[in-house]
Amino acid sequence: VQLQASGGGLVQPGGSLRLSCAASESVITFNLVGWYRQAPGKQREFVAAFISGGVIRYADSVKGRFTITKDHTETSVYLQMNSLQTEDTAVYYCHAQQYGKLYWGQGTQVTVSS
Repeated sequence: VQLQASGGGLVQPGGSLRLSCAASESVITFNLVGWYRQAPGKQREFVAAFISGGVIRYADSVKGRFTITKDHTETSVYLQMNSLQTEDTAVYYCHAQQYGKLYWGQGTQVTVSS
């Protein structure tokens, strides 16, 4: 499984960005597909994901501001990020789990700064 993340950039506080994750195969078979992030000097942390069975989970820090969606072909996953804060600055990684294996995309930088 290959994951290709894109859509990062520089945005002012309060702004929005939309991240995209293109998978090399349908995400229907994935036990989990979603997003993690890693800020400078911090551990990688969970952001949002689809869990098998159609459940959606969000980190408390992004609830109400971020929305994870999939396209109709089930090969791409998106993260709409609104009301961005400086604390959201990080490298965002697309992540998937399938049949006990873990997969990571290459990461896309999101910088929130005035």
